Amino acid sequence: MMDRIMKVLPQDVAIYIFLMLPVKSLLRFKCTCKTFYNIINSSTFIHLHLNCSNDELILFKRSIKQEEEDDLYKNILSFLSSEENGFDFKAISPDFDVPEVSTTSACVFVQVIGPCNGLIAITDSFATILFNPTTRNYRSIPACPFGIPKRYRRSISGIGFGYDSIQNDYKFIRISEVYEDYMDKDMKVDIFDLSTDCWRELNGQQVPLVFWTSCSEILYNNAFHWFASTDDTIVLCFEMSTETFYHLELPESCHWFDGKSDGLIIVNNSLSYIRYPDPLSDRPAEVLIDIWIMKEYNKRESWIKRCSIGPITIDTPLAVWKGDLLLLQTKNGDVIGYDLNSHEIRDLNLHGYPRSWRVVIYKESLTPIPREGDTILVKKF
Repeated sequence: MMDRIMKVLPQDVAIYIFLMLPVKSLLRFKCTCKTFYNIINSSTFIHLHLNCSNDELILFKRSIKQEEEDDLYKNILSFLSSEENGFDFKAISPDFDVPEVSTTSACVFVQVIGPCNGLIAITDSFATILFNPTTRNYRSIPACPFGIPKRYRRSISGIGFGYDSIQNDYKFIRISEVYEDYMDKDMKVDIFDLSTDCWRELNGQQVPLVFWTSCSEILYNNAFHWFASTDDTIVLCFEMSTETFYHLELPESCHWFDGKSDGLIIVNNSLSYIRYPDPLSDRPAEVLIDIWIMKEYNKRESWIKRCSIGPITIDTPLAVWKGDLLLLQTKNGDVIGYDLNSHEIRDLNLHGYPRSWRVVIYKESLTPIPREGDTILVKKF
């Protein structure tokens, strides 16, 4: 019957209607006729639908202890939206317990990376899950097979995920320190291509020492960003299509020795730099939170201080929601919101293990989980 309707309904009209529908409705329409299936499954339509989507959703990752006597933690993903005021969150789908990354006390190092065309990854640097929070499909990424020489050690210092628009491929990048003597480290870069489902080594590039903070890994402008150390703190960037590194300089007035920690966030679609009290400091309540916005990407002189906040006692920043609600995690594992316009602070009634919260802001997407061949298992949660 639907195929008969499509004979009288112009395809461009059908596409226009479909672009206004949520993913849940489109998944139902896919099953009604072959024509609808082909339209909705096409890469062109998937791209158009993602760009037409205006509703932003929010993913919270938190850890909770499985048993009081065990040192094992579950990582729970919650999928939420909010009303216009940004304070009242509501669940849009059931929580997801990620068994592949159930961890020990190192749950604070579990990162959530993305979004990239609606896809998000969760990783503890060894086990990695790639998923679409809208379709609720996911798959595991195989562990990197490359070893290190005997008596050497490896420390994973950076993980990234992004899309190569030239090769039409998604990639994971892993930066690690390999060393026998802690004072003499070599930086190693490995890349996983989802088109081939294989890891490979990237050689021939000088990479500075990458250092991790809980709000320091972000995809922006088709490049992945981390903090790194040279003579000063910089933002190290990896361009996904050319597979080259470059760096951004931070505002001249910011210094690594001023007792603050560093974070990267997105504010109104601009890459932003947030400086906040060092959680390990003995004077965190005396230090302001500063937010800098890079008005023109990769132009140091375009850094503009958006605001200074506080003093507020927090553990780390998480993200900026709807342009003006700064989400922060407290030292006891709660999430609070700070309105950058009204300066109001609100308890958001979100609780987890201290330092375990991560946040990703995303849009609904039909993007399929990429895989090479039918041997890679894609599951649904």
